[in-house]
Amino acid sequence: MAFYNSGNFEPKNPEKYVGTHPITYRSAWELTFMNLCDQHPYVEQWASESLKIQYQDPFTGKIRNYIPDFFILYTDKNGGKHAEVIEIKPLSQSIPEAARSQKDIDAITLNEAKWRAAYEWCKANGIQFRIMTEKQLYRQAGAR
Repeated sequence: MAFYNSGNFEPKNPEKYVGTHPITYRSAWELTFMNLCDQHPYVEQWASESLKIQYQDPFTGKIRNYIPDFFILYTDKNGGKHAEVIEIKPLSQSIPEAARSQKDIDAITLNEAKWRAAYEWCKANGIQFRIMTEKQLYRQAGAR
């Protein structure tokens, strides 16, 4: 796969996209997930960077906005409808055991604060919150 830093995504199924335009990806992983959302038959609607959730920055104590990567609505194989907020992050910035540097450890600390706030917001709104690393992303993208 080619390496992408960022760019604009043009969906093949624009009727499924319910977010703002342009649709910007910030990594090859986000681009992969956008293609999955756009082309997967069970994904009914999706948006990129469409939510703002407040959290307290653990380093400064300030209240900041966290903007998760994706919001999706989909139907499972049994016909059940689901809504999820999804964040895509490298494994090294998701769990301490995978951290490779102090920068990764700091990212984990910040991410954990964001994710606690997102989990609580999602719980209050009847939505699931999921973190996807490269391991889950590429397992999902290959399984159709």
